[in-house]
Amino acid sequence: MEKRDSFFERFFGISQSGSTMKIEILAGITTFITIAYILILNPQILADPYVIMGDTVMAGKISNGVFIGTCIGAFIGTILCALYAKVPFAQAPGMGLNAFFAYTVVLAMGYTYNQALVIVFISGIFFIVITAVGLREAIIRSIPDAVKMAITPGIGLFITIIGLKNSGLVVGNSATLVSMVDFAQWRSEGGDVSLICGALVALIGLIVIGVLNARNVKGSIIIGILVATVAGIPLGVTQLSSFDMNLGAKFSDFAEVSLFKMDFAGLFAGDNIVSTFFTVVMLVLSFSLVNMFDSIGTLMGAARQSGMIDENGEILHMKEALMSDAISTAAGAMVGTSTVTTVVESSAGIAAGGRTGMTSLVTAVLFLASIIFAPIVSIVPGQATAPALIFVGILMLSNIKEVDFSEMSNALPAFCTVVFMPFTYSIANGVAVGLITYCFMKLFTGKAREIKALTWIISIIFILRYAFMTLG
Repeated sequence: MEKRDSFFERFFGISQSGSTMKIEILAGITTFITIAYILILNPQILADPYVIMGDTVMAGKISNGVFIGTCIGAFIGTILCALYAKVPFAQAPGMGLNAFFAYTVVLAMGYTYNQALVIVFISGIFFIVITAVGLREAIIRSIPDAVKMAITPGIGLFITIIGLKNSGLVVGNSATLVSMVDFAQWRSEGGDVSLICGALVALIGLIVIGVLNARNVKGSIIIGILVATVAGIPLGVTQLSSFDMNLGAKFSDFAEVSLFKMDFAGLFAGDNIVSTFFTVVMLVLSFSLVNMFDSIGTLMGAARQSGMIDENGEILHMKEALMSDAISTAAGAMVGTSTVTTVVESSAGIAAGGRTGMTSLVTAVLFLASIIFAPIVSIVPGQATAPALIFVGILMLSNIKEVDFSEMSNALPAFCTVVFMPFTYSIANGVAVGLITYCFMKLFTGKAREIKALTWIISIIFILRYAFMTLG
């Protein structure tokens, strides 16, 4: 055992990073538990267009195939982060991108699931090329400090609103957009007591995490998740009865509809090849822009939180992390899932102390094991993992003190970066609006020389994207 630990120590440089093997393992488990909901939701979302269209047989096959594809795609991306990039980041299908895949590309535009996979695959190849030539690194360097410093607190608010939504503490309201759950609805006939119970579970988890962290207890986040999961049993939030060990059907459907089942011929079929080609190019660019700035924003935010920034303010192992992200997008399409990207929930593991690729290695192994142990993974309810996201939001929002609000040409872009992430439910939108407002603020305040040429180019591309490409 000592030799094995010694190898991991040398390979990942665990003690040099100020961490320990125990902390890295706990951090990897924390990341996995926080992100495990994607293993359940992604198959549901990608199969949903077929449910809506009435083809329940195909929907069932896609759901089974996508489940295994999600596990394998997340494993590939995260193991690359671990062994190639040696960073504590996890990768999995992006939740916004899978909705675009399902409801815009498949349901609204009429492409099949297998044709949509081709679009994702092409965007992955495109990423590999621009990463290899250094373009993605150049794009990161072109992001001005005003926007760069605002990304971490912006992501903090973004994952906070995800956590609040998952917890049930914040609910939709037709009059005010959102409101707090009505804890008194138990008194009314027809009131939804399950919402109250879910919100209580989340509050219990949040308080446990906060108290343990204040007392400097290691592993406070994962302990809070486990306590909340147990608390959810008597409240009916944690379900222990939904075990389905029929793996044979899942693997059979995976081989039939998902594994290497990209329909290139069908995608480019049609009477007007020029129109078809243009539409495909637009879809590839749309996937690529969102994925690129989601992953760049997440990498920058998580790297700053974990201290993986050099003296020049650049991300350590940046090119390797970006290449891992690019390869996993193409590989994910090959195994039947939507765009695989660096996930914001990686911040939960970083907040738990993860600093090296060992954290990602643990998470990757758990992704692979989920193929067999999915019923156990699904026991942990979203209301139990939500407190981890909310708490990490606190930690990331603390970085707002580094944002320069003293000069308006910097303050407005920074503010837009921060607020557009949670309120449009997109990291990419936050970065995009921040860059656009930065360019115009500098231009009209006589400081145009501060704008890099590539910053202008990226801003113009985003303006064109918003004007001519559907957001889904």
